[in-house]
Amino acid sequence: MWVHESDEHINEDASIIPTHTKAWYYSEHGSPGDVLKLDPNWPLPQQLKDDQVLIKVIAASINPVDYKRMHGEFKDTDPHLPIVPGYDVAGIVVKVGGEVKKFKVGDEVYGDINEQGLSNLKIHGTLSEYTIAEERLLAHKPSNLSFIEAASIPLALETANEGFEHAHFSAGKSILVLGGAGGVGNYVIQLAKQVYKASKIAATASTGKLELLRELGVDLPIDYTKENFEDLPEKYDLVYDVVGQGDRAFKAVKEDGKVVTIVPPGHPPAMFFVLTSKGSILENLRPYFESGKLKPILDAKTPVPFSQVIEAISYLETSRATGKVVVYPIP
Repeated sequence: MWVHESDEHINEDASIIPTHTKAWYYSEHGSPGDVLKLDPNWPLPQQLKDDQVLIKVIAASINPVDYKRMHGEFKDTDPHLPIVPGYDVAGIVVKVGGEVKKFKVGDEVYGDINEQGLSNLKIHGTLSEYTIAEERLLAHKPSNLSFIEAASIPLALETANEGFEHAHFSAGKSILVLGGAGGVGNYVIQLAKQVYKASKIAATASTGKLELLRELGVDLPIDYTKENFEDLPEKYDLVYDVVGQGDRAFKAVKEDGKVVTIVPPGHPPAMFFVLTSKGSILENLRPYFESGKLKPILDAKTPVPFSQVIEAISYLETSRATGKVVVYPIP
């Protein structure tokens, strides 16, 4: 189940900064097959802000927020068009802004380049040969992970972790994860077990994904096609909803327990939150990846070549993916 791809050696001449880049983009909202186009000469900003770095993208993962944004679900907070989609990146620094301290040219980095998950989004995302990100959003790539693996991590891991912070979760508490086999859900499980030391972990998934839940350390895998989690006798200190079942979640939580959800609009008193991207979270959790306690989970279709981004996003929309879908090589 754990996948490790070998990476070709990348040798970038940092003195040659391109004026244009190959990039996927859309200039109207709609489904991927209708609106996504590939531009071989997308203009690249020639000026970095003092806190930014220019990244040669080696791999980029896609997330549900990419197709939701494409469909226009965030028009109120994301009015810009055209857009190069993509949040997650793993790549090599080829240029740094004047105030950048943490990185130098040649460093291998990864991160989620959109600081606020649904507002102030970058027009130039990561499905591109090159992208730009603020230093504070990036971290050094764990040395034991490939670029493909690293690209799969940032948004999902940071989202999973932020939910625990909102809930003030602590060792010895129990948790039920609704949607445990997806990109965020699998990290909720892994963090609960390896970092937050939960006393018991239950999680829902479809029949074919129950074995993955067991591999991740779930004590009670629940097949949602056969059982309603809210009808089971046990109640939990935290119900972590990544699929939009917050209204049902309250039937499975202890009287003094909490429900967190990442699916808008949320059902009060559930705690709904939108990720704030922080490279510091990736740095803090880096030892867990380097020791093997945390592991990237990649969908069987990973890696998807750059030429098949439309198919990759359309596949993600089916909700059939197990783990993350990563685009590599780029281009």
